[in-house]
Amino acid sequence: MKKLLSAIVLCSVYSLASAEGQPVTVILSDASGMTQGMAMVLANQMQAQGAQVDILLCDQAGDLALKDAAGEPLKPNDVTPAQLLNAAMSKGATASVCALYLPNSGHAVEALKDGVSVAKPDEMGRAMLEPGRKVFSF
Repeated sequence: MKKLLSAIVLCSVYSLASAEGQPVTVILSDASGMTQGMAMVLANQMQAQGAQVDILLCDQAGDLALKDAAGEPLKPNDVTPAQLLNAAMSKGATASVCALYLPNSGHAVEALKDGVSVAKPDEMGRAMLEPGRKVFSF
């Protein structure tokens, strides 16, 4: 029994430690505020557990990257998805808009928040293929 408990504890410790430095890409394109909020909550949680989070915003979710991004505050913490994006970025997450966002949204690169870049498809594709990288799409 002691050996079994020791094995379980070791596996649990390894699982927690393995999140440290884990590369994660969160791709968000959904227009729903709740979906955007949940994606950003999970990105922040993965980051808090040690993951290196890269966020790619496409379609209407690209609006979160705008300097004047607003949105409806979501319960229970009364924060917007844009505020959750800011929180992740302030803790080291990278954020970019997809290459199609600016030319198809009518926004200029100057409209993006400081720290948000325009993704390069070749680099993003290469990153998504990295062994060990987890990719989540919302």
